[in-house]
Amino acid sequence: MKRILWMPLLLLALPMAAFASSSVDFTNSGGTLLGSSAGLSLTGSELIAFRGAGGLLSTGDLGTLTFSTGALLSGSLMGSGTCPGTESSCVIATLAGGGSFVITGTGKGVPNGVIFSGTFNGPVTWTEIVNANGTHNYELTGSLVGTWYTGMTVDGATVQLTINTGRALFNGTTTISSGDTNILVPEPGTLALLGTGFVGLACALRRKLKA
Repeated sequence: MKRILWMPLLLLALPMAAFASSSVDFTNSGGTLLGSSAGLSLTGSELIAFRGAGGLLSTGDLGTLTFSTGALLSGSLMGSGTCPGTESSCVIATLAGGGSFVITGTGKGVPNGVIFSGTFNGPVTWTEIVNANGTHNYELTGSLVGTWYTGMTVDGATVQLTINTGRALFNGTTTISSGDTNILVPEPGTLALLGTGFVGLACALRRKLKA
């Protein structure tokens, strides 16, 4: 009966662990983005900035970022050059998740070797952006799941913006202007402190219930 009383309190405390994570950001630029009904893929994109969990910023030639999506599910990668009504951007295609997403570091301000290796864990959206002067950009957005270089499973998201294609529509190949990838990385130290706190709470409740 006593265990029934204190276990729900521990279960209520467990969601606190969800906050024991930090966001790290990667910025990439350049590289060739290819697209067809088989999906979108990026190669040769340079990792140019990294902001760690402590806010420390590293810049320079930090590594590479590559990815591939699943096949086209709906819409058109080209678009029409116009969006409905007065909208300046609209989702024109959806692609399947899966594929691959790999961030590799040079060891200069970031870990050396594969930092993150994962996949798109849901549909990927392809948005056409129509600028006021009639030129176009395209934006890829998707959520990620994969393995951090420490072996932990982590989640994240990425947004990749193409260069301005002028008045021409996407013809199957373009270049990335800038990309931002955000990864949520658990903090082992914080998790350990939370675990210690849970044990202490359990002991305290046991003593109280025995009194």
